[in-house]
Amino acid sequence: MVRFSTWSSFLLALLLTAGSALAQERHPGQTKYMQLCAPCHGTTLTGGDGPNLIDDEHKYGGERSDIARSIVEGNITGGMPPFGGALTDQEVNDIIDFIMFRAERIAARTAPPEASPAPSNSEVVAQLETLDYSVAAEAFVSGLEVPWAIDFLDAHTALVTERPGRLRMVVDGQLNPEPVAGTPDVLNARQGGLLDVAVDPNYANNGWIYLAYSHALPGTGGGDPMAMTRIVRGKIVNHTWTDEEVVYEASPESYSPMQIHYGSRIVFDKKGYLYFSVGDRFAQDQAQEISRPNGKIHRIYPDGSIPEDNPFITYEGAVPSIYSYGHRNPQGLAVHPETDEIWDAEHGPRGGDELNRVVAGRNYGWPVISYGINYNGTTLTEYRHRPGMEQPNLYWKPSIAVSGLDFYDGDLFPRWKNKLIVGSLAFQELHLLDIHGTQVMHDEVVMKDLGRIREAVVGPDGAIYVVQNDPGRILRLVPTETKP
Repeated sequence: MVRFSTWSSFLLALLLTAGSALAQERHPGQTKYMQLCAPCHGTTLTGGDGPNLIDDEHKYGGERSDIARSIVEGNITGGMPPFGGALTDQEVNDIIDFIMFRAERIAARTAPPEASPAPSNSEVVAQLETLDYSVAAEAFVSGLEVPWAIDFLDAHTALVTERPGRLRMVVDGQLNPEPVAGTPDVLNARQGGLLDVAVDPNYANNGWIYLAYSHALPGTGGGDPMAMTRIVRGKIVNHTWTDEEVVYEASPESYSPMQIHYGSRIVFDKKGYLYFSVGDRFAQDQAQEISRPNGKIHRIYPDGSIPEDNPFITYEGAVPSIYSYGHRNPQGLAVHPETDEIWDAEHGPRGGDELNRVVAGRNYGWPVISYGINYNGTTLTEYRHRPGMEQPNLYWKPSIAVSGLDFYDGDLFPRWKNKLIVGSLAFQELHLLDIHGTQVMHDEVVMKDLGRIREAVVGPDGAIYVVQNDPGRILRLVPTETKP
């Protein structure tokens, strides 16, 4: 699908206010939209793994012919597959009619709502009921533009990335109105931009802060620039980014004009290693090639040097930082607080989002094996199992557009100790997974329909901080009652 111009902002706002009304009335194009488009964009056009029609910066034309052409021909560099082979001309027209029909019906009976003031800090946005606790979802920070990640310098200070390229600082719950100056230039296009932020475990002594972002090669600005995931570290002095060092940069020939699937999560284990993810960059077969950095989990030392026991360091032509391969687009990484194991969550295609326990040297199968299908409904692969390829510890079908994750290791929710918190973009859910060994025993949805969740992390105070892209805010979850 596409983002429309001219009438798009008002149209999409109206669709969002409609909420569940999309599922209550039937229109000839609704079934195909829900079948082919909603797994990527969501039932309310708020997106998921694929293009977000709300915050996507690219426009492909708002005329009916432009919309039809985008649906039929796709936009390969932007990650939009062509649907011409899966839809008749009538079905394409029905999908367009369905969207326009909804807009007209809603506009006829609904005036655009007046903007309500942003909730103040500690204001309760919602009361949640879970199996173990009653929970208050408080407003921590509001008014952000596509926030992507949060991490904490200490108990009083948080850092938040905004995808357009800003690093923000929050002190005692107050957002500094000025972004940190001097941060790296990023390619802010589609899924790219300033992505993860991670504070060095030894920050109190060394001051290092790590950023992951989409980096464009100089001199490739015409058309779609060549870009790739890049990791740097630096320090913040007088609210300015200083002492920057590049700790990971792919070779120039690995850069691609594709504007999606950057991966870009960063975590540290107790042994002092830094792990980061790189998505397949929409070149799925390269996820199986250890001579390529994309579609991989990487392991380095914090200064960028390579551990001698990395699994492929002695293989001729292999990228030495690779720790595991065969991944699609891992936008979640977490370290188990007791076992020190690495877990990842990665977007599947249409169906087949995965949770994996990541082991050195293992092949996680993408795209040879998958529980999903292509976005246009065609078969991706006939295989669910193949020798030498790992099975996911859990997969979601339909896809939830799985995002960031963290193991709970705080004190506010003692019954959730070591459980895994997982975000969902498309379904706007926060999941709580009970894992015993390698088995996921239970999956509880503890929050739903409050906005697209980009990640959820445990703060130094034991509260759970939920980063939301739409609306652009961060919620703070705290227990108000323990259930019997």
